[in-house]
Amino acid sequence: MIKIGNKAPAFKLNNQNDKIVRLSDFKGQWIILYFYPKDDTPGCTVEACEFTTGVGRFRRSNSVVFGCSADSPESHRLFIKKHNLRVTLLSDPNRTVMEKYGAWGEKKLYGKTRIGVIRSTVLINPSGKIAHWWRSVKVAGHAEKVYEKLQELSGKS
Repeated sequence: MIKIGNKAPAFKLNNQNDKIVRLSDFKGQWIILYFYPKDDTPGCTVEACEFTTGVGRFRRSNSVVFGCSADSPESHRLFIKKHNLRVTLLSDPNRTVMEKYGAWGEKKLYGKTRIGVIRSTVLINPSGKIAHWWRSVKVAGHAEKVYEKLQELSGKS
């Protein structure tokens, strides 16, 4: 399980263009890594669109936004095209990165317990440590909360 202050688990995943993305490629930047269940579903679309709306100000704050699901790069490309998304989407078909980040496991949905993707977000600081973790996310307004926390932790609020 991840813990604030610990080194962020390394990852190496394909993005929507089948290019490899590594955590280590972004040393010196803030990283917003959000996990979501499925491309082009209602909640996931709202979340991706909200991060897209704020992508410019995230970039101006020396940060990069990654969404991560088990969907294929091809599915990500279609999702991006359909909704004009401007965030990078990572493909984790084996859910290994999700497991490292506590985003795969037991959750309750409509009163039933099951195993699945836990909608969550991790904020990683420029030195590669976990700065903040949203263990369970409510979609509407989440991107704004992430931006506010980024400003607070980077000393810009």
